[in-house]
Amino acid sequence: MSRIEWTDKTWNPVRGCTRVSPGCEHCYAERFLHRFNKPGLYAEGLTVIRSGAPGWSGKIDLVESELDKPVRWKKPRRVFVCSVSDLFHPKVPFDYIDRVFQSMMAAPQHTYQILTKRPERMVAYFRESKYRDPMPWVWLGTSAEDQEHLDRRLPALVSTQKMVPSAKRFLSCEPLLGMIRYIDLRGVDWVIVGGESGPGARPMEAAWVRHLRDRCVQSRVPFFFKQWGGVRKSEAGRELDGRTWDQYPGEVAA
Repeated sequence: MSRIEWTDKTWNPVRGCTRVSPGCEHCYAERFLHRFNKPGLYAEGLTVIRSGAPGWSGKIDLVESELDKPVRWKKPRRVFVCSVSDLFHPKVPFDYIDRVFQSMMAAPQHTYQILTKRPERMVAYFRESKYRDPMPWVWLGTSAEDQEHLDRRLPALVSTQKMVPSAKRFLSCEPLLGMIRYIDLRGVDWVIVGGESGPGARPMEAAWVRHLRDRCVQSRVPFFFKQWGGVRKSEAGRELDGRTWDQYPGEVAA
């Protein structure tokens, strides 16, 4: 099972990434994969040490041996796709993304959570994609750490409604690095919020979280509060105003 609170299982048919915005500065996937970067291990060559800390090398691995895993998982699960990469990274060819979607279509008992910081490439993929069948088990998401990146990414995500109308769309504001004051939740089926964790974690203010929570409640959009974060995230916990918020698409925030 996954240690990520909002999913059951991670699936990584792609490994490796590159940074694109401030939210990537303390990427957990860089730190995690660097532990397996020695010769012969599965993350060999994916990270390097820069300024004393792990960083992406720029290498992207297409892991074909992972493609058939969802079919072998019989019990239905929520599956986070590419938790240590980005399926829509420029170095992932569209024909390989086709194969990832083929794997998902072959195992529709699962729910697939695809989260990208590159929603514009996701849009480009669906414009060219041969897949036009309903995919209600696919959730398409983008990350936004502050107002600037929300304004850039959310419109692209919402625009996929015309291309894949059956899919759910979600927004992950993690790590939340600033107030997102203006947000239009039309076309959004789910919002995740969380603070940064691990070495050098940047603080998240409660007012930022409450504002997004209140907007979700007003708009009747499910809200999931993942964590306060910090260097010792387990001590900070997950409660917001005396309760946990663990809602998923189909549940109404209240």
